Amino acid sequence: MCVNDLVVQGAEPLFFLDYLATGALDPAVAEIVIAGIAEGCRQADCALIGGETAEMPGMYRAGDYDLAGFAVGAVERDRLLPAEDIEAGDVVLGLTSNGLHANGFSLVRRIVADAELDMMGEAPFARETMLGDYLLTPTRIYVRGCLQAIDTGAVKALAHITGGGLLENLPRVLPAGRKARLDGGAWPVPEVFVWLQAEAGIAPEEMLRTFNCGVGMAVVCDIGSVPAVSATFEAAGDSVHMIGRIERADGEKSTVEIDGLDDIWL
Repeated sequence: MCVNDLVVQGAEPLFFLDYLATGALDPAVAEIVIAGIAEGCRQADCALIGGETAEMPGMYRAGDYDLAGFAVGAVERDRLLPAEDIEAGDVVLGLTSNGLHANGFSLVRRIVADAELDMMGEAPFARETMLGDYLLTPTRIYVRGCLQAIDTGAVKALAHITGGGLLENLPRVLPAGRKARLDGGAWPVPEVFVWLQAEAGIAPEEMLRTFNCGVGMAVVCDIGSVPAVSATFEAAGDSVHMIGRIERADGEKSTVEIDGLDDIWL
Protein backbone atom coordinates (compact mmCIF):
# COMPACT_ATOMS: atom_id res chain seq x y z
CA MET A 1 0.00 0.00 0.00
CA CYS A 2 2.83 2.40 0.87
CA VAL A 3 4.67 2.02 -2.44
CA ASN A 4 1.46 2.13 -4.47
CA ASP A 5 0.65 5.43 -2.78
CA LEU A 6 4.12 6.73 -3.64
CA VAL A 7 4.10 5.83 -7.31
CA VAL A 8 0.87 7.74 -8.00
CA GLN A 9 2.88 10.91 -7.31
CA GLY A 10 5.27 9.84 -10.06
CA ALA A 11 7.82 8.85 -7.41
CA GLU A 12 10.14 5.86 -7.41
CA PRO A 13 10.11 4.07 -4.03
CA LEU A 14 13.59 4.08 -2.51
CA PHE A 15 13.30 2.36 0.85
CA PHE A 16 10.88 0.91 3.38
CA LEU A 17 11.01 0.62 7.18
CA ASP A 18 8.81 -1.65 9.27
CA TYR A 19 7.53 -1.60 12.85
CA LEU A 20 6.49 -4.80 14.64
CA ALA A 21 5.15 -4.62 18.21
CA THR A 22 3.94 -7.49 20.35
CA GLY A 23 3.68 -8.63 23.94
CA ALA A 24 6.22 -11.42 23.49
CA LEU A 25 8.08 -11.98 20.24
CA ASP A 26 7.37 -15.27 18.48
CA PRO A 27 10.42 -15.77 16.22
CA ALA A 28 8.52 -18.06 13.86
CA VAL A 29 5.80 -15.46 13.28
CA ALA A 30 8.34 -12.63 12.96
CA GLU A 31 10.25 -14.62 10.35
CA ILE A 32 7.14 -15.03 8.21
CA VAL A 33 6.18 -11.37 8.58
CA ILE A 34 9.63 -10.05 7.64
CA ALA A 35 9.85 -12.48 4.71
CA GLY A 36 6.57 -11.06 3.39
CA ILE A 37 7.82 -7.50 3.76
CA ALA A 38 11.05 -8.41 1.96
CA GLU A 39 9.09 -9.95 -0.92
CA GLY A 40 7.01 -6.78 -1.21
CA CYS A 41 10.20 -4.73 -1.37
CA ARG A 42 11.55 -6.98 -4.11
CA GLN A 43 8.37 -6.49 -6.12
CA ALA A 44 8.64 -2.71 -5.66
CA ASP A 45 12.40 -2.60 -6.32
CA CYS A 46 12.98 -0.73 -3.06
CA ALA A 47 15.28 -1.47 -0.14
CA LEU A 48 14.28 -2.74 3.30
CA ILE A 49 16.80 -0.77 5.33
CA GLY A 50 15.67 -1.47 8.87
CA GLY A 51 12.84 -1.01 11.30
CA GLU A 52 11.81 -1.56 14.89
CA THR A 53 10.71 -4.65 16.79
CA ALA A 54 9.16 -3.82 20.17
CA GLU A 55 8.18 -6.23 22.93
CA MET A 56 5.64 -4.68 25.32
CA PRO A 57 4.31 -7.21 27.83
CA GLY A 58 0.82 -6.40 29.04
CA MET A 59 -0.02 -4.27 25.99
CA TYR A 60 -1.07 -7.11 23.68
CA ARG A 61 -2.92 -10.37 24.11
CA ALA A 62 -1.00 -13.58 23.46
CA GLY A 63 -0.56 -14.08 19.73
CA ASP A 64 -1.47 -10.47 18.85
CA TYR A 65 0.91 -8.07 17.17
CA ASP A 66 0.83 -4.64 15.57
CA LEU A 67 2.44 -4.11 12.19
CA ALA A 68 3.08 -0.80 10.46
CA GLY A 69 5.58 0.75 8.08
CA PHE A 70 6.41 3.60 5.76
CA ALA A 71 8.21 4.17 2.50
CA VAL A 72 10.24 7.04 1.06
CA GLY A 73 10.47 7.81 -2.65
CA ALA A 74 11.86 10.47 -4.97
CA VAL A 75 10.65 12.23 -8.10
CA GLU A 76 11.89 15.16 -10.16
CA ARG A 77 9.60 18.18 -9.85
CA ASP A 78 8.83 18.21 -13.57
CA ARG A 79 7.63 14.59 -13.38
CA LEU A 80 5.20 15.04 -10.48
CA LEU A 81 1.73 13.62 -11.02
CA PRO A 82 -1.03 14.38 -11.65
CA ALA A 83 -0.26 16.51 -14.70
CA GLU A 84 -2.09 19.76 -15.29
CA ASP A 85 -3.19 18.97 -18.86
CA ILE A 86 -5.95 16.43 -18.17
CA GLU A 87 -8.59 17.20 -20.78
CA ALA A 88 -12.01 16.04 -21.87
CA GLY A 89 -11.52 13.08 -24.18
CA ASP A 90 -8.66 11.57 -22.20
CA VAL A 91 -9.07 7.90 -21.33
CA VAL A 92 -9.24 6.11 -17.98
CA LEU A 93 -7.56 2.71 -17.87
CA GLY A 94 -8.08 0.27 -15.02
CA LEU A 95 -5.44 -2.15 -13.76
CA THR A 96 -7.15 -5.17 -12.26
CA SER A 97 -6.85 -5.97 -8.56
CA ASN A 98 -6.19 -9.44 -7.18
CA GLY A 99 -8.79 -9.29 -4.42
CA LEU A 100 -9.67 -7.09 -1.46
CA HIS A 101 -6.20 -5.55 -1.16
CA ALA A 102 -6.34 -3.78 2.22
CA ASN A 103 -9.75 -2.13 2.48
CA GLY A 104 -13.20 -3.03 3.72
CA PHE A 105 -12.15 -5.76 6.15
CA SER A 106 -14.38 -4.60 9.00
CA LEU A 107 -17.39 -5.12 6.74
CA VAL A 108 -15.99 -8.40 5.38
CA ARG A 109 -15.49 -9.81 8.89
CA ARG A 110 -19.08 -8.89 9.77
CA ILE A 111 -20.44 -10.57 6.63
CA VAL A 112 -18.37 -13.71 7.24
CA ALA A 113 -19.51 -13.84 10.88
CA ASP A 114 -23.18 -13.35 9.97
CA ALA A 115 -22.87 -16.12 7.36
CA GLU A 116 -21.36 -18.36 10.07
CA LEU A 117 -18.43 -19.27 7.84
CA ASP A 118 -15.14 -20.71 9.01
CA MET A 119 -12.01 -18.83 7.92
CA MET A 120 -10.29 -22.23 7.71
CA GLY A 121 -13.03 -23.61 5.48
CA GLU A 122 -13.55 -23.41 1.72
CA ALA A 123 -14.39 -20.01 0.28
CA PRO A 124 -17.97 -20.00 -1.09
CA PHE A 125 -16.76 -18.11 -4.18
CA ALA A 126 -13.49 -20.00 -4.84
CA ARG A 127 -13.53 -23.80 -4.80
CA GLU A 128 -10.66 -25.61 -3.06
CA THR A 129 -9.39 -22.31 -1.62
CA MET A 130 -9.38 -21.57 2.11
CA LEU A 131 -11.53 -18.53 2.86
CA GLY A 132 -8.93 -16.90 5.12
CA ASP A 133 -6.16 -17.43 2.57
CA TYR A 134 -8.22 -15.85 -0.19
CA LEU A 135 -9.23 -12.82 1.85
CA LEU A 136 -5.59 -12.22 2.86
CA THR A 137 -4.18 -12.34 -0.66
CA PRO A 138 -1.39 -9.70 -0.58
CA THR A 139 -2.18 -6.37 -2.22
CA ARG A 140 -0.92 -6.26 -5.79
CA ILE A 141 2.09 -3.95 -6.14
CA TYR A 142 1.87 -1.85 -9.31
CA VAL A 143 5.20 0.00 -9.05
CA ARG A 144 7.16 -1.54 -11.93
CA GLY A 145 4.43 -1.14 -14.51
CA CYS A 146 3.55 2.37 -13.35
CA LEU A 147 7.15 3.61 -13.46
CA GLN A 148 7.67 2.13 -16.92
CA ALA A 149 4.45 3.74 -18.14
CA ILE A 150 5.46 7.08 -16.62
CA ASP A 151 8.73 6.84 -18.55
CA THR A 152 6.76 6.87 -21.82
CA GLY A 153 5.67 10.43 -20.99
CA ALA A 154 2.04 9.56 -21.71
CA VAL A 155 0.65 9.07 -18.19
CA LYS A 156 -1.23 12.11 -16.93
CA ALA A 157 -2.47 10.72 -13.62
CA LEU A 158 -2.53 7.60 -11.47
CA ALA A 159 -5.06 6.86 -8.73
CA HIS A 160 -4.51 4.07 -6.20
CA ILE A 161 -7.97 2.66 -5.50
CA THR A 162 -8.03 2.18 -1.73
CA GLY A 163 -10.58 3.20 0.91
CA GLY A 164 -13.27 5.23 -0.82
CA GLY A 165 -13.04 3.13 -3.97
CA LEU A 166 -13.28 4.54 -7.48
CA LEU A 167 -15.89 7.07 -6.41
CA GLU A 168 -13.57 8.93 -4.04
CA ASN A 169 -10.01 8.18 -5.17
CA LEU A 170 -10.25 8.98 -8.88
CA PRO A 171 -11.64 12.53 -8.38
CA ARG A 172 -8.58 13.41 -6.27
CA VAL A 173 -6.33 13.36 -9.33
CA LEU A 174 -8.67 15.30 -11.64
CA PRO A 175 -8.51 19.07 -12.07
CA ALA A 176 -11.48 21.33 -11.43
CA GLY A 177 -14.02 21.23 -14.21
CA ARG A 178 -13.36 17.58 -15.10
CA LYS A 179 -15.18 14.38 -14.28
CA ALA A 180 -14.62 10.71 -15.07
CA ARG A 181 -17.41 8.79 -16.78
CA LEU A 182 -16.88 5.06 -16.35
CA ASP A 183 -18.51 2.07 -18.02
CA GLY A 184 -19.70 -0.29 -15.29
CA GLY A 185 -19.37 -3.33 -17.52
CA ALA A 186 -15.88 -2.59 -18.83
CA TRP A 187 -13.84 -4.59 -16.31
CA PRO A 188 -14.15 -8.01 -14.65
CA VAL A 189 -15.29 -8.03 -11.03
CA PRO A 190 -13.66 -10.76 -8.87
CA GLU A 191 -16.13 -13.26 -7.46
CA VAL A 192 -15.37 -12.20 -3.88
CA PHE A 193 -17.05 -8.84 -4.50
CA VAL A 194 -20.03 -10.44 -6.23
CA TRP A 195 -20.45 -12.74 -3.23
CA LEU A 196 -20.11 -9.95 -0.66
CA GLN A 197 -22.67 -7.81 -2.45
CA ALA A 198 -25.17 -10.64 -2.77
CA GLU A 199 -24.64 -12.03 0.74
CA ALA A 200 -25.19 -8.69 2.49
CA GLY A 201 -27.44 -6.92 -0.03
CA ILE A 202 -25.02 -3.99 -0.32
CA ALA A 203 -26.01 -1.22 -2.75
CA PRO A 204 -23.72 -0.98 -5.80
CA GLU A 205 -22.71 2.58 -4.91
CA GLU A 206 -21.70 1.47 -1.42
CA MET A 207 -19.67 -1.43 -2.85
CA LEU A 208 -17.80 1.01 -5.08
CA ARG A 209 -17.17 3.33 -2.14
CA THR A 210 -15.91 0.57 0.18
CA PHE A 211 -13.99 -1.83 -2.08
CA ASN A 212 -11.81 -1.62 -5.18
CA CYS A 213 -14.33 -3.91 -6.96
CA GLY A 214 -11.69 -5.21 -9.34
CA VAL A 215 -9.73 -2.04 -10.18
CA GLY A 216 -6.64 -1.55 -8.03
CA MET A 217 -5.11 1.34 -9.96
CA ALA A 218 -6.61 3.84 -12.42
CA VAL A 219 -4.54 5.50 -15.14
CA VAL A 220 -5.37 8.64 -17.13
CA CYS A 221 -3.76 9.21 -20.53
CA ASP A 222 -4.74 10.67 -23.91
CA ILE A 223 -6.56 8.35 -26.28
CA GLY A 224 -3.70 8.15 -28.77
CA SER A 225 -1.39 6.76 -26.10
CA VAL A 226 -3.68 3.93 -25.03
CA PRO A 227 -2.01 1.17 -27.11
CA ALA A 228 1.50 2.03 -25.95
CA VAL A 229 0.54 2.55 -22.31
CA SER A 230 -1.54 -0.63 -22.22
CA ALA A 231 1.30 -2.64 -23.78
CA THR A 232 3.71 -1.29 -21.17
CA PHE A 233 1.51 -2.38 -18.30
CA GLU A 234 0.80 -5.77 -19.86
CA ALA A 235 4.52 -6.38 -20.32
CA ALA A 236 4.91 -5.74 -16.57
CA GLY A 237 2.26 -8.38 -15.83
CA ASP A 238 -0.73 -6.11 -15.25
CA SER A 239 -4.14 -6.72 -16.81
CA VAL A 240 -5.50 -3.52 -18.38
CA HIS A 241 -9.03 -2.46 -19.35
CA MET A 242 -10.28 0.80 -20.83
CA ILE A 243 -12.93 1.69 -18.27
CA GLY A 244 -13.94 5.25 -19.09
CA ARG A 245 -13.23 8.77 -20.32
CA ILE A 246 -12.70 12.23 -18.93
CA GLU A 247 -15.43 14.78 -19.57
CA ARG A 248 -16.02 18.42 -18.80
CA ALA A 249 -17.94 19.07 -15.59
CA ASP A 250 -19.98 21.99 -14.34
CA GLY A 251 -18.51 23.69 -11.29
CA GLU A 252 -15.22 23.21 -9.51
CA LYS A 253 -15.82 19.79 -7.98
CA SER A 254 -14.37 16.72 -9.72
CA THR A 255 -16.62 13.65 -9.70
CA VAL A 256 -17.04 10.12 -11.04
CA GLU A 257 -20.17 8.96 -12.83
CA ILE A 258 -20.68 5.30 -13.70
CA ASP A 259 -22.97 4.15 -16.50
CA GLY A 260 -24.47 0.66 -16.38
CA LEU A 261 -23.81 0.33 -12.66
CA ASP A 262 -25.94 -2.81 -12.43
CA ASP A 263 -23.78 -4.47 -15.10
CA ILE A 264 -20.98 -4.79 -12.53
CA TRP A 265 -23.01 -7.33 -10.54
CA LEU A 266 -24.45 -9.46 -13.36
